[in-house]
Amino acid sequence: MKPTLVAAEPVSAYDAKTHLPRLLERAAKGERFVITRHGRPVAQLIPFEDADAAAIGRALERVEKIRAQLARQGVTLAGALAQGETVRELAHAGHRY
Repeated sequence: MKPTLVAAEPVSAYDAKTHLPRLLERAAKGERFVITRHGRPVAQLIPFEDADAAAIGRALERVEKIRAQLARQGVTLAGALAQGETVRELAHAGHRY
């Protein structure tokens, strides 16, 4: 499933603070907002969406199939790690905190 791009209405941080209950009501109905500070985007207020359990299950099944294919080819997680690297470091490579 491809994500759908939806235009988000810009709202200043001051207005977001002042009108948060109203913005939350609108977000619950599907609207999206970009909260700005001095005209620059700093956050998003988007509708909450429950996780689709079936989609998550399909993704996990696909991961397991790929893992099995790689195992048949002799590819292991240990072989993918650099000397002294942990699985956690591999999973978080390139992340900015």
